[in-house]
Amino acid sequence: RLIHGGQLLNGLAGPTVMNAAPFLSTTWFSPDERATATAIASLLNYLGAAGAFLVGPLVVPSPNGTSHLLLVSQSNTEHIKDRIEAVLYAEFGMVSLIFSAALAYFPSRPPFPPSVAAASQRLSYRRSFCRLLSNFRFLMIALAYAIPLGVFSGWSGVLDLILTPVHVSQVDAGWIGFWSIVGGCVVGIAMARFADFIRGMLKFILLLLLSGATLASTWFTLTCLTTVTHLPLTTATLYTSCILLGIFLNSSVPIFFELFVETVYPVPEGITCGVVTFLSNVFMGVLLFFLTFYHTEFSWFNWCLPGSCLLSLLLILCFRESYDRLYLDVVVSV
Repeated sequence: RLIHGGQLLNGLAGPTVMNAAPFLSTTWFSPDERATATAIASLLNYLGAAGAFLVGPLVVPSPNGTSHLLLVSQSNTEHIKDRIEAVLYAEFGMVSLIFSAALAYFPSRPPFPPSVAAASQRLSYRRSFCRLLSNFRFLMIALAYAIPLGVFSGWSGVLDLILTPVHVSQVDAGWIGFWSIVGGCVVGIAMARFADFIRGMLKFILLLLLSGATLASTWFTLTCLTTVTHLPLTTATLYTSCILLGIFLNSSVPIFFELFVETVYPVPEGITCGVVTFLSNVFMGVLLFFLTFYHTEFSWFNWCLPGSCLLSLLLILCFRESYDRLYLDVVVSV
């Protein structure tokens, strides 16, 4: 009960932190810096997940048969319990430090607004939700974001279980997750900087990233089906396909966030990104729910990846982009 309660509290805090990036970039940065600021604020948040991929396998021994330890005695079980508690206490200390710093000094906005959009009035909560639910174009790109990112989040969370049948250890699975997130952060910031230099290219960037994600996920899925495809199953191919998939999907997050805000402006950024994050968590939860019943064989789980990426690619292809917030900043400021 305490574990579920703690996870519930973490889940309640998560959307606020994850959705703060577009709001902070609009409040504090000029139009030619917003995409970069959104990318830095949203993707550096992912580095915590990248650290988890390393801390977990390196600090806590694996009990699922992929470790060289023989976890059969009570002492080994107690050892694992102690290491898990050490990780949780360390995380509690870091969160407490950051929380104390935010309480001590965290200004809500700069002395002067950096753009017209930053100083403009936004819709109320009720009108915002009505606007979002009645906007077909927003619902289209919300699904294009939520489906592949939700599936990928659920898939990466059990990556060690998926790779165990192909004889990949928990530590190797952790390194794969780590480099995919770090690569996604680097590429995502670079793509966002490109979007700031050449405005109006968000849809084109998403098409490139989702095409790459579809190809990488298909490669990984076919590689795991060695008895059918006869593709070489090596550590190098698994590393490459998984890392490329993580790079393409993780780097698309800030581009999606900017496109959401541009599409439904003047709906507040936090409400917009909160809705799409909720949808993403719903798809992740549904996938993990089915995993509890079909956990002996993971080929269906792997096929969900290319299917979700391809569906997202088709939705973006049919999407008609608009830049209402950018238009306001450019026209009014001139």
